Amino acid sequence: MSIHGELPELAAAVLQPGFVGTTAPDWVRRWLGAGLGGVALFARNVESPGQVAALTAQLRAEHPDVIVAIDEEAGDVTRFESRLGSSRPGNLALGAIDDADLTEAVARDLGRELADAGITLDYAPDADVNSNPKNPVIGVRAFGAEPHLVARHTAAFVRGLQESGVAGCAKHFPGHGDTAVDSHHDLPVIDRTAAELAACELVPFRAAIAAGAKAVMTGHLLVPAYDTELPATLSPRILTGLLREEFGFDGLIVTDAIEMQGVRRRYGLEGAIVRALAAGADAVCVGGEHADEQIAIRLRDAIVAAVRSGELPEERLHDAVHRVRALGSWTTRVQTATGARAVADAAAGNEVAVLGSTVGFEAARRAVRVTVADGGPELPVTGVPHVVEFAPARNIAIGSETPWGVGEPLAELLPGTTSIRFSADDLEPLADPAAPVLAGAGGRPLVLVVRDVHRHPWIAGTLSRVLAVRPDAIVVEMGIPVAVTGGVHIATHGATRALGRAAAELIAGLNVPAPQPIAA
Repeated sequence: MSIHGELPELAAAVLQPGFVGTTAPDWVRRWLGAGLGGVALFARNVESPGQVAALTAQLRAEHPDVIVAIDEEAGDVTRFESRLGSSRPGNLALGAIDDADLTEAVARDLGRELADAGITLDYAPDADVNSNPKNPVIGVRAFGAEPHLVARHTAAFVRGLQESGVAGCAKHFPGHGDTAVDSHHDLPVIDRTAAELAACELVPFRAAIAAGAKAVMTGHLLVPAYDTELPATLSPRILTGLLREEFGFDGLIVTDAIEMQGVRRRYGLEGAIVRALAAGADAVCVGGEHADEQIAIRLRDAIVAAVRSGELPEERLHDAVHRVRALGSWTTRVQTATGARAVADAAAGNEVAVLGSTVGFEAARRAVRVTVADGGPELPVTGVPHVVEFAPARNIAIGSETPWGVGEPLAELLPGTTSIRFSADDLEPLADPAAPVLAGAGGRPLVLVVRDVHRHPWIAGTLSRVLAVRPDAIVVEMGIPVAVTGGVHIATHGATRALGRAAAELIAGLNVPAPQPIAA
């Protein structure tokens, strides 16, 4: 296929649309034969590794070098293990351990699993520095709040992932950590000077590029230090001037989902995609909400019209297509050399009932931190516990279908364990929200499971009232451990399946770690 193809073919090459179903729809197969450069998989497309391998084999039958992308952070944000929860610990947990070799090993293990299923681009790692603990969309997805820690683990994750021919994609450039707004819903502003950005947000991206990252994902962020008008995704100053020219990045620039309100609200789908390509983006992710052929047609036709009108220079489109095809060729070459493609072809159609990463579970156990207050109870618990899980509303990045918690794994280890889950709607209207929390426990050990208690006043208030009655309660924080409360406080640094299991093992008496310093 010549780089000098027809305009509709070239326009299709830069799209990475999503679709509905666990097999390739007819329209996607037709588009692959007509130049479509990639697709994006979401939780709705994943049932098992064997099923995904069969799906990617269908795609490659139409286009051998197709880019098959997935948003698999191997943490709270998981698509490949969305039905069970990730068997790996996630970024904040890896940052808490701070063993770059371990991070690289976890990413290598993930890369092999994705490559064996025929996936070629992972929208990971998250390279954001979570300097604002109240950030509603990053949080545990970041390796931490210190830029150099984030940088070394970002680089390690990229190296591990790419060994198997799965391209790493550092996101969300130039950094989504210092925001109080979710770019799914609105446009965040990063109000820092260029010097401050260079000392914090940009450090991990430089490290990712130095480690050979094949892709960088843009953030829908307004960064006035570089551009006072256009979001980063649409800004030539940021994508071309900063990322390409100053940083020397020569790989694929892919946008965050173009239908997110951070860019769509003002510019519309068509306006956003044209401006993103003109700014320097090479590929456009679309399909989280808009996963049908009509949207793909609209976007392809908008690109063609922009080239014909002169709004989008044709040479810029050619450059983008060249980078898309170069990445597709690299993944094919490396995955074939490592045998991943053969495994995917052999696995096509086979079902695997349970996913699990041995190194992931081992890493999760190392991430857990325990703090015991003066006079607090000892672990393991004596007797059968009652677990209460507080469930805040999830951001869009964390799929509603992904299970989490401690109640289920603890019940497997200690039969008879009971559990209940409350939302804000359950407790906020009550004069005494502690009453239903305490009701099921009686005199049994009480385990209170929270996520980011510091960001949710209804959880903090209820927790305070419950602990006034039961100071011996065990508090398991599965978000960012800002507040340390309870007789025993267990910080997992994330809410993945592996971390839930690790916390349950501690409570039940398995794999008890060395004592941690007591909080002041």
